[in-house]
Amino acid sequence: MQEEVKDISAEIPQESIPAEPRKEWRLRINYKMITGNLPFILFLAVVALVYIANNHLAEKKIIRINRLSRQIKELKWEYLSVKSDLMFRSKLSEVSKAVEPLGLKELSTPPQRIETAAPNNEQ
Repeated sequence: MQEEVKDISAEIPQESIPAEPRKEWRLRINYKMITGNLPFILFLAVVALVYIANNHLAEKKIIRINRLSRQIKELKWEYLSVKSDLMFRSKLSEVSKAVEPLGLKELSTPPQRIETAAPNNEQ
């Protein structure tokens, strides 16, 4: 029986048997690794800050665009309202009503043209 056990152990390759116990990942992080990768860690921190700042700027611009588009709509409606009011007030009947208290009246006869004789330059 001992011979059978020896034969079985001879068939197992030595590579599959771990030589030492596995170290946990926490033990692999040490001071040397941190100081060696410090420039890369700082680079990642700067990139993260730039990304956050860019996001804030984009949100501010979107808010400003929305506010300005609302103002444009309000101004457009105000423009159309003032324009229609002006068109209404510039009608002949409305103008005559507005100047009636001043004593001005609409002409009932067409205006007449006064022509003067041209002086003769003949001598």
